[in-house]
Amino acid sequence: MSPIPGSGLAKGLAVTLRTMTRKTVTAQYPEVQPELPPRTRGVIGLFEENCTVCMLCARECPDWCIYIDSHKETVPPAAPGGRERSRNVLDRFAIDFSLCMYCGICIEVCPFDALFWSPEFEYAETDIHELTHERDKLRAWMWTVPEPPALDPHAEEPKELAAARKAAEKAAAAQAEAETAARGQAQEGQQ
Repeated sequence: MSPIPGSGLAKGLAVTLRTMTRKTVTAQYPEVQPELPPRTRGVIGLFEENCTVCMLCARECPDWCIYIDSHKETVPPAAPGGRERSRNVLDRFAIDFSLCMYCGICIEVCPFDALFWSPEFEYAETDIHELTHERDKLRAWMWTVPEPPALDPHAEEPKELAAARKAAEKAAAAQAEAETAARGQAQEGQQ
């Protein structure tokens, strides 16, 4: 059985009439920022203090878009009679986002948590050469990285937080003791 002539046109017009009566859902992008999912892959941020220049991220990158330069420095012994140690010092850390395919392998393989995803996505440039972000720009992206999800409330406190809390309490106690001693000396001087 052949279709009735003009039935396709009638169906198309029916769809048009139905959608004409609905309110539009267009988001006015520059004025209204989109709500992004929590694990959005925008740009990569560098936490430079954690980077040990192990080069794992650069070796594992399938696009070879991570550039790292470093040099070795000699560190004096920690204790008397110890031996000097050498350590790598980061000179250059750059990511070419014109080559990056945002796979996240560099973030996953980093053993020292120096790389993080930031949900920022507005970093378009007019020149492709400016898409190579050096370490100062990558460090600036670090401030846009969201807080990690909350831990299980019944889990024990991480060792790093416990050590930091103990060090802060010890420093606060030493400062309070020094202030008390200073007040005591000031009172004795007045008498």
